[in-house]
Amino acid sequence: NVRGMELSDIDDVFEIEKQCFITPWSKDAFKNEIETNNLAYYIVAVFQQTIVGYMGIWNIMDEGHITNVAVSEDYRNKGIGEILVSSMIDACQKKGVKSFTLEVRKSNYKAISLYEKMGFSVSGVRPNYYRDTNEDALIMWRGK
Repeated sequence: NVRGMELSDIDDVFEIEKQCFITPWSKDAFKNEIETNNLAYYIVAVFQQTIVGYMGIWNIMDEGHITNVAVSEDYRNKGIGEILVSSMIDACQKKGVKSFTLEVRKSNYKAISLYEKMGFSVSGVRPNYYRDTNEDALIMWRGK
């Protein structure tokens, strides 16, 4: 089941965030995205009443900038990431979004593979994009 993220989901989302990212977003960052960022849309994947993943996007004009996609360690390799990305793309296309972009760590082969499977392709590199490790980010686009 995929649904819109609610404020009551933030604690669970934050736990997944800490599992998945070297420099996790704060709970306040998620709260601000939901409460004040009119461009933001976040969804969660729920399995047996447990939040197992989430995804966020900023809809800017007819472009969607994917901010994050994360799946709980216990639920990886079960197609949840693909369900999240597919659900988000479908929802955004219904709102007029025509193309999607994201940055991904150059070393995150599993994520890159998922995005390529979903129709994204590499269009550039942002050198030293990730401040925590100075790792490059690949810029990926779908529909542009």
